[in-house]
Amino acid sequence: METDLFDLKQLCDIAGVTSRTVYFYIQQGLLPHAGTHGPGAKYERRHLARLQLVKLLQREHLPLAEIRERLDGLSDEQVEQAVAEASSAPLMASAPGADSALAYIRQLLSKDATPPRSQLELPCTRRPAAGTVGPTVGSERSQWERIALTPDVELHIRRPLTRERNRQVERLLEEARRIMKEGGR
Repeated sequence: METDLFDLKQLCDIAGVTSRTVYFYIQQGLLPHAGTHGPGAKYERRHLARLQLVKLLQREHLPLAEIRERLDGLSDEQVEQAVAEASSAPLMASAPGADSALAYIRQLLSKDATPPRSQLELPCTRRPAAGTVGPTVGSERSQWERIALTPDVELHIRRPLTRERNRQVERLLEEARRIMKEGGR
């Protein structure tokens, strides 16, 4: 493409999504905000690459919360690399012994994968360090759930969560309620 900047209509046409989808993904932390606001907002190649990668991961039936968690640790270059690998999948699949682009993306985005540093620099995530307070980048419009454990103790959870994280939160709530009961005796 000749330009590195797109208006919303161009971005949607190229990525094959609606403007509503773009706004929703921004709200959910899957895409960064555009550099400007309003009708003249411009989107960059990084927005397009992330949209394309989200669509690829959705084909694997991953929930958006899981996709967001996996994308959080990837740089724009890593996202573009994953999309490029996926787009060359038919050529790679025909080569004997070549891994498919889908397998590459799975490996790249896998929580347990530890690719060599030369292939994938360990990225900074957008999550704050433990004990810090304040919003994370891209989470300005996140939906938070407040759960009161006692009148003076509450837990705040950013939604949506992955299935695994939901199970962990449920276990945390059960244990916290048990502890609060013991302390109230």
